[in-house]
Amino acid sequence: MASRSDKPRALLTGYHGFTGRYVAAELEAAGYEVVGLAHDGDPPCEGVLRANLLDRAAVRKAVAEARADVALHLAAISFVAHGDADEIYRTNVVGTRNLLDALAASEVKPRRVVLASSANIYGNALVESIGENTPPAPANDYAVSKLAMEYMARLWMDRLPIVLVRPFNYTGVGQHENFLIPKIVAHFRRRERTIELGNTGVARDFSDVRDIARAYAAIVGKAPAGEVVNLCSGIAHSLGDVLEMMTRIAGYAIDVRVNPAFVRSNEVKRLVGSNAHLRELTGFAPSMALEETLRWMYSAP
Repeated sequence: MASRSDKPRALLTGYHGFTGRYVAAELEAAGYEVVGLAHDGDPPCEGVLRANLLDRAAVRKAVAEARADVALHLAAISFVAHGDADEIYRTNVVGTRNLLDALAASEVKPRRVVLASSANIYGNALVESIGENTPPAPANDYAVSKLAMEYMARLWMDRLPIVLVRPFNYTGVGQHENFLIPKIVAHFRRRERTIELGNTGVARDFSDVRDIARAYAAIVGKAPAGEVVNLCSGIAHSLGDVLEMMTRIAGYAIDVRVNPAFVRSNEVKRLVGSNAHLRELTGFAPSMALEETLRWMYSAP
């Protein structure tokens, strides 16, 4: 790692992930020197430290070298249908604990530690707009792992200035086709005539990843320690809405076929949040229209 500049340092886990590159750009624009923390199997990259989050000694060494003024923890198993439950829990809970342990032991104490949880912890909440005080009701291993991570992180709040962030769904250029929106956009980009989907009746609160990155940067700068913050647009879109938008963008309609293999019995039917607390704390909330995001994804090189 090169010698420290005069800029404040931001340690960013998940640096090479879908969200990481957008968050890194926003932090750099805000005046931070971004130090990435990537998996030890990733290729070497300037300004990026490598450590497996499950290797406590390696994480301590990397955090000590980073000497970060703020830390944002995005690295996680984030695909709900990921097949290895053991890996989900190890990475999302134990990996996060190792990072917090290293930050608490670091000679340079960060003034803010932002941990990415997930709106999936709310499950099938029986409210129209989900606020941070909505009781959790996780419906899958991924959601349970994130809620467990939150409870574990509270054990460190007397030693670290932690903010817990619960992002709702978001998408954009670079997200893997395992996820619903990139899959739909990719089918239209390839001019395919049919698409196989699962639960077609779901409704989600979709934001643009660029808006989410701006929200993370705002939280680092303004959200007080101990807060829990939703990241969301506050607007629900059904799968039918997404397909109608893509029909307008691409200029043709695609034939939708329901594949029972893609239907999850524990599917969360509706997940829509309130961003009032985010606006109150930071003055910012995601606002980019979903159709604008879809056009960006459809026209990307």
